[in-house]
Amino acid sequence: MNRADRLRAVLDLLAETGQIEVDDIVERLGVSPATARRDLDALASQQLLSRTRGGATGQSVAYDLPLRFKKGQNAAEKLAIAQAASALIPRGSVVGLCGGTTSTAVATALGSRPDVAEPSTRPTLTVVTNAINIAAQLLMRPQIKVVMTGGVVQPRSYELVGPYTDSVLAQITLDFAFIGVNGLDPKLGPTVHDEHEAAVNALMAQRAERAVIVADSSKIGRRAFASVAEPGAFDTLITDDGITTSQRTAFEEAGLRVIVA
Repeated sequence: MNRADRLRAVLDLLAETGQIEVDDIVERLGVSPATARRDLDALASQQLLSRTRGGATGQSVAYDLPLRFKKGQNAAEKLAIAQAASALIPRGSVVGLCGGTTSTAVATALGSRPDVAEPSTRPTLTVVTNAINIAAQLLMRPQIKVVMTGGVVQPRSYELVGPYTDSVLAQITLDFAFIGVNGLDPKLGPTVHDEHEAAVNALMAQRAERAVIVADSSKIGRRAFASVAEPGAFDTLITDDGITTSQRTAFEEAGLRVIVA
């Protein structure tokens, strides 16, 4: 394993629990304690983690880890959510996808649909996204028409934000919008860490006939910095079976249809 791969592996380990010890790196990656410490120091210098005496923590910067370092978290749950989201979408629909790991999983599910593989003179689906990674992923599917918003790239999430993004979204309509979040509360609604991304997510939801929150159950009960919209702006929540009965009841009382994948 070269150094770049090893640093990525350290961040993957950190993403699992939010903290890591030197001994964990030694055991999991088979490196010396000195190498483990040097790797942690290198990542700390890039502000990708915070060093502690015996290891490191990601709590102070976990929200800001690049998307590629977070995609392994709750992967099975996100896959189930993505498949449930795809099942809602009829052929020919126009679908909005914001950035984030769960929305990326939805894009993967859309790209693997059997109807996307069928020959057609018209697009099987149209996907509108402000995430450059999602657009690049779906470009490989000729039956999916991909529309990108303009905007300024957020390097951590690969999302486009700003007035150019708003201008494009204001000129289109969507059948579905799937919005990923960092936190979800039945009273406060969905929240994300960045106010610019929150504004784009809110506008995408407004432009859709059906606005759907896609969030694994670890996000429930959490609060992030920026509010996306009131709970009434969305009609559906798709989550995994980690949601409790009381949580589900609270969201349903707030007017959300809850689909447990």
